Amino acid sequence: MENLPVETIKLIIVDDHAMFREGLARSIEASSHSAGQPDLRVVGQFASSAEALASLNHSGAKVVLLDIDLGPEKALDFVNAARRKGFDGRILIVTAGASDQEAVQLIQAGVAGILHKHHSTEALCGTIRQVASGEVCLENKYLGPLFRSVDRSRPPGGPRLTERDRTMLRFILQGLTNRDIAARLEVSEGAVKASLRQVFGKLAVRTRAQLVKVALEQYQDQL
Repeated sequence: MENLPVETIKLIIVDDHAMFREGLARSIEASSHSAGQPDLRVVGQFASSAEALASLNHSGAKVVLLDIDLGPEKALDFVNAARRKGFDGRILIVTAGASDQEAVQLIQAGVAGILHKHHSTEALCGTIRQVASGEVCLENKYLGPLFRSVDRSRPPGGPRLTERDRTMLRFILQGLTNRDIAARLEVSEGAVKASLRQVFGKLAVRTRAQLVKVALEQYQDQL
């Protein structure tokens, strides 16, 4: 059977270290080509937030790979400015490390994930594909601070969750894909998708990022 063409995910890299940017771009495209059907293409590399923002909307980028520290600029400023410009793509933080406060602020601002630079290029490419498809991918170390950041005095509200709903939410918070969840539960991916559709509908959200936000704001005591 002939393979169907793979949709290209266009990326931009925002990092103030030229050697890292250039090396990362080469590594991503080499890894993508080695898969047989290249699906990742770097369409821009920028040293500053201002440069990236000027090219953002006409770049066609679906995912931004963003460092936290851009010299005098900060990742959070870029994220907020990108949203004001109407950018509806995904922003993945790729960093050597973030403080708990920085991580919480970025997650609350709507980034799709935080990945440390010590991971392999293969792991990064996998994460890019996940966030491009609407998933949220966070390093486990930031989940604790994120839970603690939620106002626990907030009165409970919203629909009642079943045990299966809570299980799905826990897996989503761990950054697992539908395939991973299916393997954990020993069910089909179709069954996982059906369970997730129920949770999405119950909580009135459309994306995994929105699901994480609602789960942490309203249901953290049940998870």
